[in-house]
Amino acid sequence: MRNLRSVLILSLCLGAGTASAEQAFQLKSADIQNNRQLHASQVYQGFGCSGDNQSPQLEWSGAPAATKSFAVTMYDPDAPTGSGWWHWVAYDIPASVHMLAGGAGHPGKLPDGARHGRNDFGSMDFGGACPPAGDKPHRYVVTVYALKTDKLGVPADASPAMIGFMLNSNRLATASLTGMYGR
Repeated sequence: MRNLRSVLILSLCLGAGTASAEQAFQLKSADIQNNRQLHASQVYQGFGCSGDNQSPQLEWSGAPAATKSFAVTMYDPDAPTGSGWWHWVAYDIPASVHMLAGGAGHPGKLPDGARHGRNDFGSMDFGGACPPAGDKPHRYVVTVYALKTDKLGVPADASPAMIGFMLNSNRLATASLTGMYGR
């Protein structure tokens, strides 16, 4: 019984250490306030939307010590597709980088070594919010992944789902913000 109690206490301590590591990893943005309306700068230009199509400024801190790279995604779980909508996938961001300037989602604006994945608009860059007119406001979840690998090793034309699988397979911690947008 004493050994079982020791194992339970050790398990609780290890679990608490993991939770505090997750809690320490934080994401902030000058452009996105959690659960608030996105600005026109983060809205798509096309498909009936008329925004500036600028990726948000992002800054993160508290990544686990074992982090070898980062990735950033923006995903709409409310899109009427049955599988959501990937607006932005950026990966292989060097571990030394802890910020992306607004507009980094445009081609050629990511830090050296980082790559854009294909979004669900079919392009290799940031595609802003653009829910169907009259639909309820959608959630746009921006997530930074701290990863245990320096390169994901996916093909240049990998689908967002394949990249998502690799992100989750190599994830040490995540931090997210959720913006809202409806029209």
